[in-house]
Amino acid sequence: MEIFPPIPLAQWKDSKETLHRFAQVIGKIRLASSPRRNHWWNVPYHVTGCGITTRPMGLVDGNPIFTVDFDFVEHLLIARALDGRTASFSLLGQSVSSFHDNALEALRAVGVTPVIARPHPFDLPDGRRNFAEDTEHAAYDPFWVNRYWQVLSQVAMVLEEFSAGFSGKISPVHHFWHTFDLAVTRFGGRTVEQPPHVDPVTREAYSREVISAGFWFGDDAFPRPTFYSYAAPEPDGLAAQPLRPEAARWAELRGSHLALLDYEDARATEHARETVLDFYETVYRSAALLADWDVDALACPEGMTDPQALRGG
Repeated sequence: MEIFPPIPLAQWKDSKETLHRFAQVIGKIRLASSPRRNHWWNVPYHVTGCGITTRPMGLVDGNPIFTVDFDFVEHLLIARALDGRTASFSLLGQSVSSFHDNALEALRAVGVTPVIARPHPFDLPDGRRNFAEDTEHAAYDPFWVNRYWQVLSQVAMVLEEFSAGFSGKISPVHHFWHTFDLAVTRFGGRTVEQPPHVDPVTREAYSREVISAGFWFGDDAFPRPTFYSYAAPEPDGLAAQPLRPEAARWAELRGSHLALLDYEDARATEHARETVLDFYETVYRSAALLADWDVDALACPEGMTDPQALRGG
């Protein structure tokens, strides 16, 4: 299959807005039903062979162990409990309201009493409207939703390959339902004390030095699918560092900078995968060196830390 097939935001924006809210409904259940992990690692989705999954959860919330999976090949939401009970329904023809109600019913059918502490979108324009009342977002084009999953899967594998080059603390490659992006984060050792006014989500996410790499499908601020990378806190002089490929650029966002590479610019190159890996590596090395990370000690050539293997023994 073609690497990085086209996915212009304009072609599926309405479906994306609906799907984003579907993901938030289940994501908030995941938040309530999983043990908290550092930097919110318990919360995001992981990519599967046919969609995305919450991974197993339960017990900590009094429920049996269960999972919820989005299948973007058959276009189903599937709830499964550890005792083998399964319930599912079609994603086609659903508004956010009907999806919300059907998801809760499917979970009850497998013995799960779901909890959504704040049953409304997080950090979206309609953040005060309850999911159960949202009949506005009801677009779901199965072609473009399947394409979204195909692109998500391909980018995830590129990020896995990028991850293999780092031996320090690093997040999984995961799909955030907050910003609807796919990301992996490398961590430095220093603690970062956030200002008192910073919200608790951000404080936990950025309690350590980080250099992140990721991809999003576009939004009102950046209306094109884009590969990105950044450092937080941002070391002095980072935005003056050169980027590869030539089409990459620095952009200012809320007082800091993102390195951006448009998806279309990457896919237009002869070796698109290598282009994206080089982009991520360029940003990482510049940021890590400026932040005084021990780049050589944290390197993991070809995914190996065994000295004998590295010597070819």
